Amino acid sequence: MPQRRKADEFARFARQLALIPTLADTLQAIVQFAVTNIEGAEHSAITVKQGEAEYRTIAATGELALKVDAIQYESGEGPCVDALEEDHVLRSDDLATDPRWPIFGPRAALSTEVLSMMSHRLFIEDGDSIGALNLYSRKPAAFAALEASALDVLATHCAIALAGAAEREENHNLRAALESNREIGVAMGILMATQFVTKQQAFDILRIASQHSHRKVRDIALEVIETGALPDAGVHR
Repeated sequence: MPQRRKADEFARFARQLALIPTLADTLQAIVQFAVTNIEGAEHSAITVKQGEAEYRTIAATGELALKVDAIQYESGEGPCVDALEEDHVLRSDDLATDPRWPIFGPRAALSTEVLSMMSHRLFIEDGDSIGALNLYSRKPAAFAALEASALDVLATHCAIALAGAAEREENHNLRAALESNREIGVAMGILMATQFVTKQQAFDILRIASQHSHRKVRDIALEVIETGALPDAGVHR
């Protein structure tokens, strides 16, 4: 595919990503797009590491990608690990014989038949986190003809989309938490007025009712708001 056409396609994809509401769906859309639109890619995955935490795969197109990643994390070496920690882009045309990863390469090739792999670091806005977009193929030198600049464009769009999706999800969770707190507060006020209890006692009543009924405190609070009474008549002060 010509460079200009590929760049335009990546730009259209970036606009589509901006419309996806959740982070999980955004991640899955990225790896699926990579397989569909990058020549030679049979599978794709996204790896992240936050602070001192271990590497983890947060999106993948299938079990093969997960298995390759698991071998990398266990051995502590591989294109993804090096792309995250040292270099910008890493490519292997034959993992079975690549001298850079003497443990990971032969193990991955033997157990998954993956020979070609390419990893591109994602520059995530969260300074404590690092990520990488990974491509896999069972064919040798599958990404030898892939222009690094094209992958740069895709990786940049992906990083921006991930930041936007994470922000949208965080804002959604914050709004949901605030709304939940408001509803619990209203229910506590009703209990304080009808059962003549203190603020702490009202919250304890909601919490105990939640535990007894195996329902969320917010669900109990909503029922109190709608009915004016606890759903479980057996729960008292």
